[in-house]
Amino acid sequence: MGAQERFERILGSLHEAALDDAHWPATAGLIDEAIGSKGNLLASYGGRSPEDSKVFFARFCYRGERNKKFEREYYDVYHPIDERVLRFRQLPDSRLIDVAELYTEQERKTSLVFNKALPAAEVQNGPIVRLDGPNGSNIGWHIADPIDGDGWSSSQIEMIERLLPHIRQFVRVRHALVNAQALGTSLTDLLDNGRIGVVQLDQRGRIVVANRSARDILRKGDGLTDRDGLLRASLPADDVALQELLSRALPLFGGQASSGSMTVKRSVVSPRLVLHAFPVSDERTDMLTSTIAALVLVVDPASRGRIDPALLKDLFGLTPAESQVAVMLAEGRTISQIAAATGRSDGTIRWHVKHIFSKLGVSRQVELVQLVMSLADPPLAQQ
Repeated sequence: MGAQERFERILGSLHEAALDDAHWPATAGLIDEAIGSKGNLLASYGGRSPEDSKVFFARFCYRGERNKKFEREYYDVYHPIDERVLRFRQLPDSRLIDVAELYTEQERKTSLVFNKALPAAEVQNGPIVRLDGPNGSNIGWHIADPIDGDGWSSSQIEMIERLLPHIRQFVRVRHALVNAQALGTSLTDLLDNGRIGVVQLDQRGRIVVANRSARDILRKGDGLTDRDGLLRASLPADDVALQELLSRALPLFGGQASSGSMTVKRSVVSPRLVLHAFPVSDERTDMLTSTIAALVLVVDPASRGRIDPALLKDLFGLTPAESQVAVMLAEGRTISQIAAATGRSDGTIRWHVKHIFSKLGVSRQVELVQLVMSLADPPLAQQ
């Protein structure tokens, strides 16, 4: 089997795993086979500050089998003393490095993690990469040691690098489905989910069916529309990008299908819609959904569990105006959008934001969003 065929098999398996977490070990096994590794470790967790250490997702798989024992041992015993953790979080997005580079010369001699945990898990001689995840999170992907023991060839590294955007996309879609409590549901049951918009498309890109959340968005025509049975974006520039996204999920003449994400702009007072489009394999369809060739998930930040501003006021000592601004920032609105919605000036909103940051002990908007939305969002995953 050639490299391209292996790559296409992995993409197809990733699309399955995005819908159902139970498929991930098999996908990880295909990756190991394609790149010649003993395993690979994938995790999604909080931002770059030491305090933000929440783990959303962790799967340590070896040749298609998940090793829960080592997952627990690493996070219970080794993660708190792992010298590389903070350095890893500061890595640029998509920069592939050897794991040994995250330890100093002295640590490579004395570190319990580097000298005991990593060799025992056979991950001391593999590359590692950090990817920007959804909502300010991180994605960590660690490739285990090579099978042949002769190091990493340029073709192996090239395969890993080709997979990076698709690994990121897998995590994006998974996060969206978990937040909607829809991971692992059938295509039919997914339509009944009221937490996320779902649009099912046939091979020609025509809308077969949309659930109630999606229909409400399409009916308003604010960001997305149903134009003669086709999914279109309201703004021309967004529509060009949307059609390109759908063409990749629904390639003509049997080409390789791929998933992707984008945002579309709405009215001045509404945050952008987030779209995730991905192909659906024949194995996923049944008699009722046999014409379905792709799914589009539509995430409306404004429809997520809204925080009561009074809760922020009580928890953090914010004023009513500051609480309102904090909630709107967490919903994805810009300074100008908040000013327009509240009848205040941009300068006033910035003044409020400065005081909110001070009272909440944060320095970046992404940290504020994570803190506020953590009060409303369901847990992202069970380990």
